[in-house]
Amino acid sequence: MSYRPSSVSNWYRYVSTMFRQTTGLLKQPRYLSFLGQKPWRFNSSSAKERALLYKAGEKIHGFTVNQVTDVPDLFLTAVKLTHDNTGARYLHVARDDSNNLFSVQFRTTPMDSTGVPHILEHTVLCGSEKFPCRDPFFKMLNRSLSTFMNAFTASDYTMYPFSTQNGKDFQNLLSVYLDAVFFPCLRELDFWQEGWRLEHENPTDPNAPLVFKGVVFNEMKGSFTDNERLYAQHLQNKLYPDHTYSVVSGGEPLDIPELSWEQLKQFHATHYHPSNARFFTYGNLPLEQHLKQIQEEALSRFQRTEPQTAVPPQTHWSNPREHHVTCGPDSLAPDPSKQNTVCVSYLLGDITDTFEAFTLNLLSSLMVTGPNSPFYKALIEAKIGTDFSSVVGFDGSIKEASFSVGMQGIAEKDIETVKEIIFRTVNEVIANGFEEERIEALLHKIEIQMKHQSTSFGLSLASYIATCWNHDGDPVEVLKISDKVTRFRQCLQDNPHFLQEKVKLYFKDNPHRLTLSMSPDESYFEKQAKAEDEKLKQKVSALSEEDKKLIYEKGLQLMAAQSATQDASCLPALKVSDIQPTIPFTPVEMGNAGDVPVQYCAQPTNGMVYFRAMCSLNTLPEELKIYVPLFCNVITKLGCGVMDYRQQSQQIELKTGGMSVSPQIIPDATDLDVYEQGVLLSSSSLERNVPDMMRLWSEIINTACFDDEERLRVLVMMSAQELANGIPDSGHTYAMIRAARNLTPAGDLQETFDGMDQVNIMKRIAEMSNLTPILRKFPRIKKHLFNPENMRCAVNATPQMMSEASLEVEKLMNLIARKKKERKHVQPNIIEKPLDPLVGSSFSPGSGPSRKLISDPTFKPCQMKTYFQLPFPVNYVSECIRAVPFADQDYASLQILARLMTAKFLHGEIREKGGAYGGGARMGQGGLFAFYSYRDPNSITTLTAFRKGVEWAKAGKFTQQDIDEAKLSVFSAVDAPIAPSNKGISQFLNGIPDEMKQKHREQLFAVTHKSLVEVANKYLGIGQSTCGLAILGPPNESINKNPSWVVR
Repeated sequence: MSYRPSSVSNWYRYVSTMFRQTTGLLKQPRYLSFLGQKPWRFNSSSAKERALLYKAGEKIHGFTVNQVTDVPDLFLTAVKLTHDNTGARYLHVARDDSNNLFSVQFRTTPMDSTGVPHILEHTVLCGSEKFPCRDPFFKMLNRSLSTFMNAFTASDYTMYPFSTQNGKDFQNLLSVYLDAVFFPCLRELDFWQEGWRLEHENPTDPNAPLVFKGVVFNEMKGSFTDNERLYAQHLQNKLYPDHTYSVVSGGEPLDIPELSWEQLKQFHATHYHPSNARFFTYGNLPLEQHLKQIQEEALSRFQRTEPQTAVPPQTHWSNPREHHVTCGPDSLAPDPSKQNTVCVSYLLGDITDTFEAFTLNLLSSLMVTGPNSPFYKALIEAKIGTDFSSVVGFDGSIKEASFSVGMQGIAEKDIETVKEIIFRTVNEVIANGFEEERIEALLHKIEIQMKHQSTSFGLSLASYIATCWNHDGDPVEVLKISDKVTRFRQCLQDNPHFLQEKVKLYFKDNPHRLTLSMSPDESYFEKQAKAEDEKLKQKVSALSEEDKKLIYEKGLQLMAAQSATQDASCLPALKVSDIQPTIPFTPVEMGNAGDVPVQYCAQPTNGMVYFRAMCSLNTLPEELKIYVPLFCNVITKLGCGVMDYRQQSQQIELKTGGMSVSPQIIPDATDLDVYEQGVLLSSSSLERNVPDMMRLWSEIINTACFDDEERLRVLVMMSAQELANGIPDSGHTYAMIRAARNLTPAGDLQETFDGMDQVNIMKRIAEMSNLTPILRKFPRIKKHLFNPENMRCAVNATPQMMSEASLEVEKLMNLIARKKKERKHVQPNIIEKPLDPLVGSSFSPGSGPSRKLISDPTFKPCQMKTYFQLPFPVNYVSECIRAVPFADQDYASLQILARLMTAKFLHGEIREKGGAYGGGARMGQGGLFAFYSYRDPNSITTLTAFRKGVEWAKAGKFTQQDIDEAKLSVFSAVDAPIAPSNKGISQFLNGIPDEMKQKHREQLFAVTHKSLVEVANKYLGIGQSTCGLAILGPPNESINKNPSWVVR
């Protein structure tokens, strides 16, 4: 469950990536960002062809077919229907994809910031008429093989999607979702738990102080510690001041306590009605069954109403406006004296004009994306700030689109300068237009996105059409991408000034323009705490003695309900016997390009070729390792050969689907003290462009430019800013990495590459006045990494393309300069393992292609407790325990145990009772058992909950049904669909072939109550394994006084 404010879609600059799923917030996709997947199987189009047989006017189970549309580019047929009695709208997308999806969305348009749609989204999932048990949503996570289950609150709609590959599971989940949204219990107890309540700090002590509690209350407090999110919210509220967009749909923390239970129920009655609903189904399951079930289980009980939920157009201003807001200071900012943000935003047109929205989205990309864009040149390269403002580019996530551009990380004195640059750049674009090659590069990106296949196409599609459909636009029109590209090309041909005229109309001559600045206030968090304290006093002072008594009793009542054993027998469930006993094996072939081993995996990649190269870090001197993440980040962005960085960027966009380099720390599957270290080169291209892609890699590897300090400074500032901004969303990950630091030999390197150490390293580099010393390290790093002796490659392509692709890989390897001087491994203990799993025990070092792993036989794990004191009102807590590697027979039991503890104990303790947004346990592939919490009002209490969870597990307080549910949950992740581009990659990267996966699968099936209790006692008990602790959070007096904690 998550809150998705609309403007926040712009936190991540316009990129072609689909859609990012996180443990916390699910980022809103951009207007173009869905473009990206193709069907799994090309040999069967039965679902698509079946759907083409429907006729307009046909009646099916209370629905009437309105329109049937073939969309060949996306290999789908779209069927639009209307429900006869209620007017509910329905879109079915038939496609030969077994990962079927359902979604229902309601237009939810609050007129205050109490967070009513967000709290309602949480509360409807807490029990319903047919399924009155508490929290059926979380319980179904363990009773299904779903590939996705969630719910989102956007600025003007609430969506409930799920996906699964199992037909029976689809019907089960559909029953639960329909009953939840249309017939929820909406119990007062659930409102208190999920929304807000007044409760004693210790609910069992009537003399303890009263405080605010509630999951959404704490979630939103944590959400607005993120200055980027805070800015995005202010921007939307002030650019659209007339109606629902002027409020915080997720809830302003100090307004949330104004919401009553009665108001919540009223909002449900007026908004969660079929007449205000849009149903979406996707995949290869038959439409008739979906319609029959939806009609019988929900819609047959309703009659048509006229929902008053439409959003009127924002009144356009006659003059531009300016506003200023404040935020908390960022202790990790690259330059503490430069923490201001300023942005200019323009109101554009109605999102239901799909071609205009498409055009403006392309125009936005031309203006702000990449080093060739005019705003990048004018703002980023002026080096007056660290990066674009958090809201940048086109935002088509609400009724009327907007375009924003600005800078963050600037000094107060430069605010006016940024504004002047923005207005000047608009005039320059009108005068000069865009190079034809840049437009072609952008259209090539669309072609790539339409060719690429993803495993979550249905979910992406549901999100992509949601906004337009929500405001009565035609969702099928949104899908006709090729038609829009053709029309766009025609418009450019008919009028060479087509885009410049749009810039003049929407930017230069548009008076509906907002300039919003934000600056840090040293006492911001203090003021926030004081305001909460005032609100609390106001609420408490209005209470009579009888009210206080009632609050105490309600607190005990809620605590009892949270602690009571839940009967979930009313919920449908799959059985363990429904899980496939075996996995389909992916055939791969081993070959060579010169002396470099290459894994070839033939797949239906739809005309795409995917290339990867793993380069070992084993010869790299230790003192250079801290610079590896930065090296990876910039190596494809500095220019190479005769190309400067702008020309390089243009070529990458014209010829590839992207080129990236990333650090890799890969734990061994059989030994906790062994790991592989390296960097991974990844890229993709259309088949016709493979020679160009390989040429680009050759130039990057052989002739990368390391002489432009100014360019490096721009990239360093952007990277440091991005890392600092990412902590509020990923605090639990940082806590887990730090807690694991001293438990395995790879832990310290993981912290250096991905942890808080990396955040601080980048902050220090960003503060350096002269980056030449850093630049001088890059050629040394490159020499060690890009050496054919230390490389292995992988290619995924169609069978027909494999021969040509292998020739191109061979050419690339021949072009890479071999190093004459043999470089010795820095670590003396190198273990060689065969790349080909079929070689097995017959392999001996040097006898064939191998992975060279690091072993540290002298390593001794030790406990470390670290507290990162940060200006957040919430905590991110983790405890990590050294356990066993992936291939160990106990690993499967620990994996099931982690899921079991999360669902049956930790969820109740950390989220329901503790009020954290999330928490649980997981067994990582690196052999560490990790506890974590996310946006948690508690810290020490949560560590106690982790320990209580261990005692619960050791005592075996769970049933066979609990174990079976945990198995279902684990298998839903293990059996998640894999895209053709990623088939065979776990063998290539991790050394885990299908045979090992199948053995692990059998071990999961074999887990018993006895084995779970045994591993809990063997690995999780105090003193029986080394553990590490880490917390990111606000100042904590008890920890500061405890010498066993290292406070950072």
